[in-house]
Amino acid sequence: MTNLTISLDENLVKQARIKAIQEGTSLSAKVRELLSTYVRQDMPTAPIVIPKLPVSKARGGLQPGIDPSSNQSLYDAMDAGMNVQKLS
Repeated sequence: MTNLTISLDENLVKQARIKAIQEGTSLSAKVRELLSTYVRQDMPTAPIVIPKLPVSKARGGLQPGIDPSSNQSLYDAMDAGMNVQKLS
């Protein structure tokens, strides 16, 4: 664990220590918790949605007309199908 030196208003630190004690924790633990929350703010919270490509039931693989070497063809096929699968 790393030590961090910061400058804070003395009255604020006193109030924060009192509140931390009332909550049964330490000021250091509260600072760690707040920094962890701050860092996680930019992380996505919604599940990633992956559109499914239309697949041929007869042959398996992509349906005719979808060019797997063309990004635009794949995007168009995904947009047309709009079948989505949520990743957990």
